[in-house]
Amino acid sequence: MDEYNLALENFREEWRKEVTARSKTKVSNHSNTDPTADNLTSKEGDQIIQRSRPSCRVSQEEDFLDSVTNQAYHDLEDREETLRLGSENSNISLRSETQKEPRSALEHYEKAIEKEDQGRMGDSLNLYRKAFRLDAGVDRIYKDKHFPPSSSTAKPSDPNPTNAAVTVPNTAHHSLEGPTASTVTQLILSFSSFDIPAATSPVEGLPPPPCPISVVPAEILIQILLQTALTDVTSFVRLSLVCKRLAYLVATEDSLWESICYGPQIGFVAMHYNWACAMTGATMEHKLEDESNLRFACLTINPNIDFGTKPPVPTPTTLLRLSPKYPTYLHMFRSRPRIRFNGCYISTVNYPRPGAPTQSQLTWNTPVHIVTYYRYLRFFRDGTCVSLLTTEHPADVVHHLTKENMHPHHNRESMLPSAVMRHALRGRWRLSGFEEEGEREDEGDVHIETEGVDPKYLYKLQLVLRSAGRPDGTRNNKMLWKGFWSYNRLTDDWAAFTLKNDRAFFWSRVKSYGMGC
Repeated sequence: MDEYNLALENFREEWRKEVTARSKTKVSNHSNTDPTADNLTSKEGDQIIQRSRPSCRVSQEEDFLDSVTNQAYHDLEDREETLRLGSENSNISLRSETQKEPRSALEHYEKAIEKEDQGRMGDSLNLYRKAFRLDAGVDRIYKDKHFPPSSSTAKPSDPNPTNAAVTVPNTAHHSLEGPTASTVTQLILSFSSFDIPAATSPVEGLPPPPCPISVVPAEILIQILLQTALTDVTSFVRLSLVCKRLAYLVATEDSLWESICYGPQIGFVAMHYNWACAMTGATMEHKLEDESNLRFACLTINPNIDFGTKPPVPTPTTLLRLSPKYPTYLHMFRSRPRIRFNGCYISTVNYPRPGAPTQSQLTWNTPVHIVTYYRYLRFFRDGTCVSLLTTEHPADVVHHLTKENMHPHHNRESMLPSAVMRHALRGRWRLSGFEEEGEREDEGDVHIETEGVDPKYLYKLQLVLRSAGRPDGTRNNKMLWKGFWSYNRLTDDWAAFTLKNDRAFFWSRVKSYGMGC
């Protein structure tokens, strides 16, 4: 064994001498002081070759020793780190960076984000806490440093910054698709010169199919659009998606929207700004008390009236005049409060209620009940309405909210679908929108009077019309509560209902209603 160790020491000594000789040779090659260093003799080359041979034997011997002897490798992590990170200089710089402790709140915050990206959530949380202890607004400082607010780009003063000719297709000075519009109004006005395009041939080489509407005169085309609007405004507005010409007519032809506003089908002539009937639906007559004040027309309300010949209800003519608040009839139709007849208003109420444990079951916790019920309101053109409070789902109710089902002969044990109407209440409605004599009401309020659960009671509801959804979406599709009262006919007393759990009404269209009746 001693001879083996002695041979090993001799190999190591030769290996050290060889490494020392190589280092001296490299230094002499890089230095320019010795001009004869580049010209090696054959003897020196032979010596270098002979010295390189023992190195192979030394490395083989060391590999053999490593395989047969037990050694403790305490520097494996450093070696592995060296292999991953590269050169020795880069290792030193990276270790110095990792060992650098953060001092300011911003440095702690940046280090926390770095740890979070690496998945070390515990270290990240500790660094976040230290950062916010040093500065409570460090998150804003980090945002201002790494995500500064984008400055708005200024428009170039030169309309032709590239100094190119106007005929060159450059978007810097003109567009190939036509005039650029900064607003929707300018875009629509740019469609005024377009015509309805003719149909194209579905097969190349065959003549195109006929398109009669592309050659219809403008006067006849407006009449077609008018009849479409009086039948269904939604379909009329969707015609603007067909082509640019129809989009221009739908958006700018004020005579069409004037006819819609004055029309009895969906316009403001169908609105009631005074009680038009009794609570039971009986007709009432409005007479002119002052001939100089022509706010109402003498008209007897009749549910069987023909809507196409004359307006069914008296309407203040001042409401249909253009004003600074409603400069166009299109704006008036969209923005002025009005009741919708082709659907119903539904209020869904959900609230929790604590329950009581049953005696047959042993429970540690008190159960909680979720109470759900619905309120339904449907308005009719003759001034009447239907109010219903039930727990039935809207899909089982809305198709039965009709006058035909408003009869007192519903049996409680009946299994008919229309049996949900046994709790329906008859009523009447009116809108507020103009100044009465000595009174002033807010525009958009809806006043409703209905029967009570007992003949001696009368219910009064006051709601306000609002719009839900996008600003450019559907209007007048929401009603908010303002008050709910009960009147006792026998004692002449008023009592207010609390609106703690009640929610707003939202309009839902029902196709079976058509345009409403």
